[in-house]
Amino acid sequence: MAKLYVGNLSFQTGEDELKAFFAEVAEPSRVTVIRDKFTNQSRGFGFVEIDDAALASKAIAALNGKTLGGRALKVNEAKPQEPRMGGGGGGGGGGRRF
Repeated sequence: MAKLYVGNLSFQTGEDELKAFFAEVAEPSRVTVIRDKFTNQSRGFGFVEIDDAALASKAIAALNGKTLGGRALKVNEAKPQEPRMGGGGGGGGGGRRF
Protein backbone atom coordinates (compact mmCIF):
# COMPACT_ATOMS: atom_id res chain seq x y z
CA MET A 1 0.00 0.00 0.00
CA ALA A 2 1.17 3.53 -0.77
CA LYS A 3 0.18 6.74 0.98
CA LEU A 4 0.21 9.87 -1.16
CA TYR A 5 0.35 13.49 -0.04
CA VAL A 6 -1.96 15.85 -1.91
CA GLY A 7 -1.22 19.54 -1.44
CA ASN A 8 -2.60 22.87 -2.65
CA LEU A 9 -6.21 21.72 -2.27
CA SER A 10 -8.97 24.26 -2.49
CA PHE A 11 -10.55 24.80 0.93
CA GLN A 12 -13.86 23.66 -0.60
CA THR A 13 -12.51 20.30 -1.81
CA GLY A 14 -13.91 17.42 0.24
CA GLU A 15 -13.01 13.76 0.52
CA ASP A 16 -15.66 12.58 -1.95
CA GLU A 17 -14.49 14.99 -4.65
CA LEU A 18 -10.84 14.04 -4.07
CA LYS A 19 -11.67 10.33 -4.18
CA ALA A 20 -13.52 10.77 -7.49
CA PHE A 21 -10.57 12.73 -8.90
CA PHE A 22 -8.13 9.90 -8.06
CA ALA A 23 -10.55 7.15 -9.16
CA GLU A 24 -9.93 8.13 -12.78
CA VAL A 25 -6.42 6.67 -12.41
CA ALA A 26 -6.52 4.35 -9.38
CA GLU A 27 -9.25 3.51 -6.88
CA PRO A 28 -8.19 4.89 -3.47
CA SER A 29 -8.77 2.71 -0.43
CA ARG A 30 -8.84 5.75 1.87
CA VAL A 31 -9.00 9.52 1.41
CA THR A 32 -8.50 12.08 4.17
CA VAL A 33 -8.64 15.87 3.89
CA ILE A 34 -6.89 17.40 6.90
CA ARG A 35 -9.06 19.88 8.80
CA ASP A 36 -8.44 22.44 11.52
CA LYS A 37 -9.49 20.92 14.84
CA PHE A 38 -11.21 24.12 16.03
CA THR A 39 -12.93 25.44 12.89
CA ASN A 40 -13.24 22.20 10.85
CA GLN A 41 -11.99 24.23 7.85
CA SER A 42 -9.80 22.34 5.38
CA ARG A 43 -6.10 23.03 5.84
CA GLY A 44 -5.48 22.70 2.09
CA PHE A 45 -3.89 19.27 2.03
CA GLY A 46 -4.76 15.63 2.50
CA PHE A 47 -3.71 12.03 2.02
CA VAL A 48 -4.81 9.31 -0.38
CA GLU A 49 -4.04 5.64 0.21
CA ILE A 50 -3.85 3.26 -2.77
CA ASP A 51 -3.41 -0.47 -2.24
CA ASP A 52 -1.29 -1.09 -5.34
CA ALA A 53 2.12 0.65 -5.30
CA ALA A 54 2.36 0.59 -9.11
CA LEU A 55 -1.02 2.30 -9.44
CA ALA A 56 0.06 4.84 -6.82
CA SER A 57 3.12 5.72 -8.91
CA LYS A 58 0.89 6.01 -11.96
CA ALA A 59 -1.45 8.34 -10.02
CA ILE A 60 1.48 10.58 -9.01
CA ALA A 61 2.66 10.83 -12.62
CA ALA A 62 -0.84 11.46 -13.99
CA LEU A 63 -2.23 13.84 -11.35
CA ASN A 64 0.69 15.93 -10.06
CA GLY A 65 0.11 19.44 -11.42
CA LYS A 66 -3.46 18.71 -12.58
CA THR A 67 -6.15 21.20 -11.63
CA LEU A 68 -8.90 20.45 -9.13
CA GLY A 69 -11.13 23.18 -7.76
CA GLY A 70 -9.18 25.79 -9.72
CA ARG A 71 -5.85 24.87 -8.13
CA ALA A 72 -2.87 22.89 -9.45
CA LEU A 73 -2.38 19.97 -7.08
CA LYS A 74 0.91 18.76 -5.70
CA VAL A 75 0.86 14.96 -5.51
CA ASN A 76 3.76 12.89 -4.22
CA GLU A 77 4.57 10.01 -1.92
CA ALA A 78 3.86 10.92 1.70
CA LYS A 79 6.82 11.03 4.04
CA PRO A 80 6.55 9.32 7.42
CA GLN A 81 5.37 11.63 10.17
CA GLU A 82 8.14 12.90 12.41
CA PRO A 83 7.75 11.84 16.04
CA ARG A 84 6.52 14.70 18.16
CA MET A 85 8.05 15.73 21.43
CA GLY A 86 5.82 14.67 24.29
CA GLY A 87 4.06 16.74 26.85
CA GLY A 88 3.26 20.36 26.87
CA GLY A 89 5.69 22.43 28.81
CA GLY A 90 5.33 22.61 32.53
CA GLY A 91 4.74 26.09 33.30
CA GLY A 92 3.78 28.41 35.53
CA GLY A 93 4.97 29.10 38.97
CA GLY A 94 2.63 31.93 39.55
CA GLY A 95 2.80 33.45 43.00
CA ARG A 96 5.30 35.78 44.56
CA ARG A 97 8.17 34.47 46.56
CA PHE A 98 9.68 36.40 49.42
